[in-house]
Amino acid sequence: MTIKVGVIGAAGRMGRMLIEAISAEDSLELAGATERPGSSLIGSDAGELAGVGVLNVKVTESLAHFVDGIDVLIDFSSPEATLDHLRVCQEQSVAMVIGTTGLTHAQDQAVEQAAQQIPICKASNFSTGVNVCFKLLDIAARTFGDDVDIEIIEAHHRHKVDAPSGTALSMGGVVANALGRDLAEVAVFGREGQTGPRSRETIGFATVRAGDIIGDHTVIFAADGERFEITHKASSRMSFAKGALRAARWVAKQPADLYDMQDVLNLKDA
Repeated sequence: MTIKVGVIGAAGRMGRMLIEAISAEDSLELAGATERPGSSLIGSDAGELAGVGVLNVKVTESLAHFVDGIDVLIDFSSPEATLDHLRVCQEQSVAMVIGTTGLTHAQDQAVEQAAQQIPICKASNFSTGVNVCFKLLDIAARTFGDDVDIEIIEAHHRHKVDAPSGTALSMGGVVANALGRDLAEVAVFGREGQTGPRSRETIGFATVRAGDIIGDHTVIFAADGERFEITHKASSRMSFAKGALRAARWVAKQPADLYDMQDVLNLKDA
């Protein structure tokens, strides 16, 4: 059975990569694509836009133009746009894959509520490698316990608008949960001046924005006499795109609920 997919933001970096990846999959079919209202690319062929040839899918300015013809929507846009698309998918009983980061607590709650009616896979990072890292971080944090200082360093391209990255925050959340801590209470976002000695229960975050870095993440577990690091480096957005398509294939067949890539990869009980 071919799964029909809609893509938000066809002209963006992830949008083009998703369309390219979908075109190479026999089990998936691109059935709709959007670009922001007023864009000069409205009406262009999504396949030509992604550099894969004609796919006979015209880029439109609204999800409403094709939502009734898709099985799942992939959305890596902005929080406000994602919430608009969420409402449309909820009304039409269409599954969603959400990779948008920077959602507020209230927006996250809206996603959770919508997942009572439609299947949603939401993740800060769809890379298989990153999600294996999440599993390893849980093991490492439980093993080291309170005997280490924990720091998270992330680097992305100059155009990324949110910081720390959603992936870094997810990594911090995994570590905090494993240690029985509340990340909102123990997170330290950058240091400057006379900060005093480091408190062991804190989890530090450092952010780098430079050049065209796709995405690097390192979590440091530092004890007296040794240091353990878990690192993931992305060299192409195709790893994110392929992970999102894996999620799309999986979530399109699930009952209404909120899932993540740990569910898709069957890592929660591993």
